[in-house]
Amino acid sequence: MTRRTKALLSLGTAVALTAASLALATNPARATDPDPATQQYRPYLHYTPEKNWMNDPNGLVYHNGKYHMYYQYNPTGTRWGDMSWGHASSTDLVHWQEQPLAIPRGLNENGQVIEEIFSGSVVVDTLNSSGFGSLQNPPLVAVYTSNYTGAHPILAGKQAQSLAYSTDDGQSWTKYGSNPVLNRNTSGFRDPKVFWYDNPSGADYWVMAAVEADEHRVLFYKSTNLKDWTYLDDFGPANAFGGQWECPDLFPLAVDGDPNNIKWVLAVNINPGALAGGSGGQYFVGTFNGTTFTAENIDPAGQLPAGNVLAGFNGGTYSGWNVQNDPSNSAGPWGSAPATGSLPGQMPVAGNIGAGMVNGFHGGDNPVGSMESAPFTVDKDYLNFLVAGGRHPQGPGEQSGNQAPPGYLLFDGFDYPGTLTQAGWQLTGDFQAALNPSTSGGEFAIGKRINTFEGGPYQDNNVGTITSPEFYLTNTNIGFLLGGGARSDGQLQVELLVGGVPVRTATGKNSGDLNWQNWDVSPWYGQIARIRIVDNATGPWGHLTLDNMVLGSEPAKARSSETTVNLVVNGQTVRTATGGNTEHLAWTAWDVSAFKGSQATIRIVDNNRGGWGHILADEFVSSDTSRLEPHDWLDQGRDYYATVSFNNAPGGKRIMLGWMNNWDYGQDTPTTTWRGTMALPREVVLTQTPAGPRLRQQVVSQVDALKNTSASYTAPAQDIQPGTTTLPVTGDVVQIDAEFTPGTASSFGLKVLGNASQSTRIGYATATQRLYIDRSNSGNVAFHPAFSSVEDARVDLVNGRLRLRLYLDRASVELFAQDGLATLTDQVFPAAGASSISVFSEGGTARLESLTVTPLFPAMWGG
Repeated sequence: MTRRTKALLSLGTAVALTAASLALATNPARATDPDPATQQYRPYLHYTPEKNWMNDPNGLVYHNGKYHMYYQYNPTGTRWGDMSWGHASSTDLVHWQEQPLAIPRGLNENGQVIEEIFSGSVVVDTLNSSGFGSLQNPPLVAVYTSNYTGAHPILAGKQAQSLAYSTDDGQSWTKYGSNPVLNRNTSGFRDPKVFWYDNPSGADYWVMAAVEADEHRVLFYKSTNLKDWTYLDDFGPANAFGGQWECPDLFPLAVDGDPNNIKWVLAVNINPGALAGGSGGQYFVGTFNGTTFTAENIDPAGQLPAGNVLAGFNGGTYSGWNVQNDPSNSAGPWGSAPATGSLPGQMPVAGNIGAGMVNGFHGGDNPVGSMESAPFTVDKDYLNFLVAGGRHPQGPGEQSGNQAPPGYLLFDGFDYPGTLTQAGWQLTGDFQAALNPSTSGGEFAIGKRINTFEGGPYQDNNVGTITSPEFYLTNTNIGFLLGGGARSDGQLQVELLVGGVPVRTATGKNSGDLNWQNWDVSPWYGQIARIRIVDNATGPWGHLTLDNMVLGSEPAKARSSETTVNLVVNGQTVRTATGGNTEHLAWTAWDVSAFKGSQATIRIVDNNRGGWGHILADEFVSSDTSRLEPHDWLDQGRDYYATVSFNNAPGGKRIMLGWMNNWDYGQDTPTTTWRGTMALPREVVLTQTPAGPRLRQQVVSQVDALKNTSASYTAPAQDIQPGTTTLPVTGDVVQIDAEFTPGTASSFGLKVLGNASQSTRIGYATATQRLYIDRSNSGNVAFHPAFSSVEDARVDLVNGRLRLRLYLDRASVELFAQDGLATLTDQVFPAAGASSISVFSEGGTARLESLTVTPLFPAMWGG
């Protein structure tokens, strides 16, 4: 699959270091369609599967001269689903060979998926403590999460830890017959990372770190045989816990290589709620005594960030806010004044600050409503606030209100005087003219509605049809509110009849809440149609409720079931956050720099009547920096998640690997036959800093073998005049080493993967001492609204200089600053052929002290 090419590039006045020019010198195209090497965004250095979806790295282990990388894999498609373990192996961490599927999802006798194989780890059971192998041939043992689906007869909806083993160097796996081996009977217990603990005070044992994702806790267990586990202790919540905790990893490192100064690092990935938005990884530094992990870098949660408090709710009123409580429950969800803490029937609330807060649990989970601040001007880069409550985001294309689409109401929306028969409707079976339209049944109806429960004497057992008069389809969409029972057999549905034949149908969702549905009726434009309600269903949910049919040009938008906090600019929601199914308020930080100078409001929405159907919020502070920044992050870019380390790495090195993606937009990235990329493996060490021991990261040294040093380009030291200076070199698979001094510039840096109108900017703002990746004009940024972004990190100059190393690989930038004390990783999707490299300066003259651009031979798909 991979082979280092020996091609050399000719040098002229411009040095062309593009991946395409390297690929031309490699083997002929692979016999796949399309050829992976010619797919525009297929990386040449980073691992991707040949086809289908990939996310978290799992089971990272070194054994018998090979590194094994297992990973979350969908063998059936390019989006998340059918989770199994994929597999790739390498002798050098650079050239990866894709292997057959390792651990497939579990099926029952009917072919239904009953067990998905979620994240976990692999250990070399050298002592054969499990009994799965022998001392002469120790087994590899995978400890993974079984995610049991609704089709499982006993453990439906639960997550538990299971085992599989291999005695042929990780090529084939056998699931343990007594799985699961550790079950807490919960739905968020997952991602076990297991290692052998050398106990200085006695017998050694295996240690597992796993998470209760929604509780923001890492749980520690021990075992002597990998099958029987004893609880030790747990850690958390701490620092960032605005989303689910996932993929923990616990390991020791010597500070600056001193064996007498050992610290333990606990990595915890979080989604959403990371520093740059969406997915990311944080870490804690401390001690581990074989039972308890104690962190030394916990940030006090109760401190407000510096800035202007827009709303603290500490004055006893909702002054300035437009509060809309539920008409059916005037006390809820917000009440008449801010809450001081927990409300009757609510679990204990924690993390709030001051005397008051928004607590949407007045009247319990059932009431719905919204509240909106007075308009204010966005004048700083960040809006920080505390949030908790239900995890119910607004879905794509949904609306937080119940607005009808524009158009005109068919049949006057059922709000006319008289009966359906008088309005020209035809009724059969049990339905009686005098009983419809009805004013009863169905939450979120707008005025009168048709309700087959009320439409006859037998309630849910009413059967028959209700058919509208004829009308012309003079527009392209029919939107309508529908509630009631869900049936797929045609016995309970609303139909659009054209020529007497049903051409569109819809049914309910076993809910009394009416919600918007839509039919595209453009194929029958200009034709005569009718609406027919068919109710031949009896028993529970044997009815439908229909209201407010609108014929218009725009599709109806479904009403969300969200519990959210939103920033609204020009009538549009531009930032949103939800709770984490917890009553513990956690900090969220929105980068709102793109809206500085604009008028905005904060809108808090509770549209949910079910479990965790409430939202909590407190202390909205407009700030220059993110409240999440004081935490310690594995990477401060958008695309470095689920990061864990290799077990058993040679030389005692700690090598970490992350998924180079973000759940905010990861399933929509513009690739073709595959989706998902791993970052380059990184060696991490602990180094002493003024804040205490912190991680320093570098790409593993094996990547140096890919350098085509004979074709490298070195720029002379030079002043960078205000504006952009294009260098006589291009490249999209290169390593760039650069050193700058600020001079009089307010901002300076590099532009990479560029063309005449677009580029990815790598810059440094001297006033704020912040290093950034700006991908807002980097190419294709429109495939998802959350993608276009600027990521930044505080980076102090060293002896007045900024030292950078970048790895460019067609569709990504991995940035290491000041020898790896800060890292930022971002995907980018540049236009075809965008490979220019420039330097820039703004507000004055900066100086380029040194710069070398080195092409890198393809490691993946290049030949």
